Amino acid sequence: MTEENKENQEGQSPEETAAADAAPDTESAEAPAPEAEAPEETYTLTRAQMERMEEAAKELATVKDQFVRQAAEYDNYRKRTAREKETLWQDAKADTILKFLPVYDNLSRAAAAEGDDDNPHKQGLIKIFQQAGEILKAVGVTEIEALGKPFDPEKHNAVNHIDDGQYGENEVSQVFQPGFMMNGKVIRHAVVQVAN
Repeated sequence: MTEENKENQEGQSPEETAAADAAPDTESAEAPAPEAEAPEETYTLTRAQMERMEEAAKELATVKDQFVRQAAEYDNYRKRTAREKETLWQDAKADTILKFLPVYDNLSRAAAAEGDDDNPHKQGLIKIFQQAGEILKAVGVTEIEALGKPFDPEKHNAVNHIDDGQYGENEVSQVFQPGFMMNGKVIRHAVVQVAN
């Protein structure tokens, strides 16, 4: 017991003195030793466990491959249906326009008819015909150029053939009914006469 502890114990009861004697001396106590690190645990796998891990890896690769294929198939399906929708829309539009073309033809004939050009009725027909042409252009419909052009079976429907020296080989010499295209697709062939 140190001198300091003795001096402190003089004014204390015998129980307090015994408790102080039993308490460890904090000044002389050494710092606790650091705990030793636990050794790393090592695992050994059995052959059955290794085989199960290999099977699981193969199954994972198979599932991943199936997922990638499904995603690609869905993407192709989405693109295909978008193209089909667009095609259906264009076909429906072309069918509707095709039904109006006879009206356009009649307006064209009426506007080109011989007669009094100052007649207000004829002037009205000409304006209606021009308006119909503007509407067709606005929806992407263009007239197929045929007169004086080489015959093209993709765009022209030949109903007559003549021999005439003033025209070249397979040249369209007359147009009986104009043809029309929409977005690069023929919606009505031009009905023509072909020379030579």
